[in-house]
Amino acid sequence: MLTNDNDRRIYEEELSPRLPQKLFDAHVHIWSKADYPADFRFPDKNCANRFGGEFTLSMWRDIMAELLPQQECHLNCFGMPNNAADRSKTPDGALPGDSINVLISPADAAELVEERIDRAGAVGVKPYWNYAAAFYGKTSNEVEINDMLTPQQLAMLDRKGLAVTLHIPRSGRFADKVNQRQMLELCEKYPNVRFVFAHIGRAYFMKNIYQSNIDDFVKYPNAYFDTAMLNHEGVLKYTFDHFPAERIVFGSDAPIAFLRGKSVEINDQYAYLMGEDYAVGTSIVDTKNAVNFTTFFYEQLRAILNTTPKGHVSDVLFNNAQRVFRKLGA
Repeated sequence: MLTNDNDRRIYEEELSPRLPQKLFDAHVHIWSKADYPADFRFPDKNCANRFGGEFTLSMWRDIMAELLPQQECHLNCFGMPNNAADRSKTPDGALPGDSINVLISPADAAELVEERIDRAGAVGVKPYWNYAAAFYGKTSNEVEINDMLTPQQLAMLDRKGLAVTLHIPRSGRFADKVNQRQMLELCEKYPNVRFVFAHIGRAYFMKNIYQSNIDDFVKYPNAYFDTAMLNHEGVLKYTFDHFPAERIVFGSDAPIAFLRGKSVEINDQYAYLMGEDYAVGTSIVDTKNAVNFTTFFYEQLRAILNTTPKGHVSDVLFNNAQRVFRKLGA
């Protein structure tokens, strides 16, 4: 069992009265041990070990039934983008209303990716900076957005009208001028691709969102942002004030989101206060159990409910995703 008495109180008193009947999580990692070589092991402090080294769709459904017992829940999922993962594998066990994505590297020929998409009935792809770093021999901070997908891959995705969930690279994140330019160029050049910029461009603290160019994306109807691992109400409010709520989708980054903790802003930085001893980005672990944490998932829902404009809660938590994760003409 994941929840405790305090979690159940939070759900009954704070969340249940305000949540819609349906929820769609646009950012979930699903994988099995079979996606990796037999001798592969995650590092000891990797949060994947919290769930036994894999996180399947049945595990996700069990946890969601526990966390949100009164909601009908669906998801958009992709594998864990590890260099050791078999990118030909896609999450198994999706139900009607769920969406699957294919992991993609610039090393993958567009024809091969299209074959994988068609075979899985996928709605899009999930690139990641480490695949580009490995392919081009770059360091993590040298990778650019333009390295993460090839022109041939993008042309195929545009032709098929699919989605791309993009975790932008570089230490400056959404405040980085190279990122800002290349994000807009993608939206301009590939109008049939729905670009979902994950984690609101990784703008986890106020200075980063202030220095972003989020206003410039308003004119591109194929630009979306997901809220994965965001529980900063200031960042969320700024986003809603500067970008249409109709193009913001809730995402959790599960299973990381099912750990106990809360992300906080500290002196123009952010850190994860962890109630469990796992490594998640820049972590500060409460080794003395001084704080009674709930899950990141509940903290994210709290922040979304407190900042989403009136009349748009169902859109952000469910309806918007129906427009994003579909195929062209569907």
